[in-house]
Amino acid sequence: MVKKIIQATNYSQQEKAVARYMKEVRDIQDAGLTRRELFKMGLTAGVGGLTAIGGRNFLPNLAEAASGSSSSGSSFIISPPCNKPWTEPLPIPKTPVSVSACQGPQPEKAPCEETRNLWNPGKGDIGDFDEYCEARTEEHQRWDELGGLDACTKYELMVKEIDWNFYSAADYPGFNSKVWTYQDMNPDNNGDYATGILRLKAQYGKPVLMRMFNGLPQGDRDTQGFGINQCSPHLHNAHNPSTSDGGPMRFWDPGKWYDLWYPNVRAGFASTHKNGTYRKDPATGKDFWCPGDWQETQSTLWFHDHRFDFTAQNVYKGMASFYTLFSSDINLDTDDETKGLRLPSGEYDIPMLITDKVFDQTGQMFYDTFNIEGIIGDMQTVNFKIKPFLTVKRRKYRFRFLDGGPSRYIELSMSNGAKLTRIANCGNLLPKAQIVSSVRLGVAERADVIVDFSQYAPGTVIYLENRLEQRDGKGPTGKILPSSTKTQLVKFIVSGEPVVDQSAPLATLQTQVMVPMPNRAANPVKVRRKFSFDTSNGAWTVNGQFFNPTVIGAYPAEGTAEEWTITSGGGWGHPVHTHHEEFQVISRNGKAPALDDLSRKDVVRIGQGSQGTSGTSSLTFYMQFRDWYGDYPMHCHNVVHEDHAMMMRFKIVPPTDPKAGK
Repeated sequence: MVKKIIQATNYSQQEKAVARYMKEVRDIQDAGLTRRELFKMGLTAGVGGLTAIGGRNFLPNLAEAASGSSSSGSSFIISPPCNKPWTEPLPIPKTPVSVSACQGPQPEKAPCEETRNLWNPGKGDIGDFDEYCEARTEEHQRWDELGGLDACTKYELMVKEIDWNFYSAADYPGFNSKVWTYQDMNPDNNGDYATGILRLKAQYGKPVLMRMFNGLPQGDRDTQGFGINQCSPHLHNAHNPSTSDGGPMRFWDPGKWYDLWYPNVRAGFASTHKNGTYRKDPATGKDFWCPGDWQETQSTLWFHDHRFDFTAQNVYKGMASFYTLFSSDINLDTDDETKGLRLPSGEYDIPMLITDKVFDQTGQMFYDTFNIEGIIGDMQTVNFKIKPFLTVKRRKYRFRFLDGGPSRYIELSMSNGAKLTRIANCGNLLPKAQIVSSVRLGVAERADVIVDFSQYAPGTVIYLENRLEQRDGKGPTGKILPSSTKTQLVKFIVSGEPVVDQSAPLATLQTQVMVPMPNRAANPVKVRRKFSFDTSNGAWTVNGQFFNPTVIGAYPAEGTAEEWTITSGGGWGHPVHTHHEEFQVISRNGKAPALDDLSRKDVVRIGQGSQGTSGTSSLTFYMQFRDWYGDYPMHCHNVVHEDHAMMMRFKIVPPTDPKAGK
């Protein structure tokens, strides 16, 4: 057993206090109290969670304890060492298998007529249920207009509980944690079911119908005591109807499914750009037409749970995967390195989800329910593994970096000082590639970069590092730490002779235009609003208000544009995310946008550590509200802040609605 591996010798008083605290947290979690109930009862330790017993930075760092010291330098003896770094390969997210028809009732514009679905898919482990019923209650918007079911590529996924080892499974097979993750319900050609961090590949002009089953355990809690077994997958950054946005109020219970419909169409298709637009391919001179505004083309998206009050816990527990959107229709980002922008593709296009984890004295994942400041973990994992390695060939690679939080900002760089060619910011290709030494990301921000390994001899070792100092949930200090074993995330090992590389030369990427910024003047601002991200009574607010599921805070009119100014005070950092459409940064602290702002964005950092060592007290952006109706949220994507309760909702309404613009 794992507990027999851990030798409880030379524990400091501080570490004993941590162990007692972890047990008390789990006992309360097992009692089934929600965090709102705990907050009302005054049981939280206040802003900072563990501050009552000395702060966040002394939790035993099991993966670094081989030397006999924890992350804080205190004595925490573990025998044998809890992790051998660089012994497992980086898990590469697998792509689910599409199906010709869904099991059970076929998807329709309206919810299916059957109230119960009396069937058993008979594919893999489907959880505790032999029958599932539909959770959706609303019609799909513009379903017939965009081709209905016949136009869709269909997938069947299930969110379920599995055992997962974040450590080296071969060396420490007992260090399993219970995680909640997405799993394909259909096997690949090898008979394997994709699970863990998935990657769904989609193309513009080809809608996706994702039937998502909730196969989580029945009851309020599992044996690890955190998370709630209701789900609402949010396709982060997508331009989707509210009914398939995965909003905080559209969650459903175990034993039910929901047909999420992703049209994969560019913004403006039904409003500002009804006649579509043309992209002129600079390589061929050919014009490619598409619905909507081609300058709203997206690239790297991801989906994660968004159940209000439990987003942090459910995502921390594993409910996160990639959704990469390609644009072959206009010969842009094609998923083929011989066409369009000629970006590295196939096995050379690798997503990386970087997340913090806290582990207890048994090596199991732990979540501190009382911490409402921000969870800063002992270890950072990449695609759910601690310190994996990746053998790379001598050619160019596209890495899609995603900061999955829950609260840590990261600044990624290469240990040998090599420059990164950044081609995308958040989910959007840049106007032109940027040559940078490092990339800073707040929670939920993404960056696509290209790294060329052809210049290195076989056997060369380079590390992907995060050297940004962050001591607590307030945000990063901005200090860049020295390179060390603790800053290293992934070990790259260059192997073999050069291979065929048909992707574009870096010099070409640095000069060609990818996706220009849309013209703001074409849709002038109608309304200006201000939103203050602040704290009150130990929790988090937007304009002085805690999130209220029954309240709509703004009513933008469909087809219009607005200017929003967001502010932050008190030395706290907040990565702010808006659903529905990207925005364009107009100013930061009253000045021109910074380098990180030079693209369409869906997450922007304000407050402490926003840029370098400086903070941002005020940021203004331009946002359009097109094509769809319904409610969407804006919130802090430090998901601990979001759940306590830094979120508001806006509702897009027709221009004729009496509330339009209010």
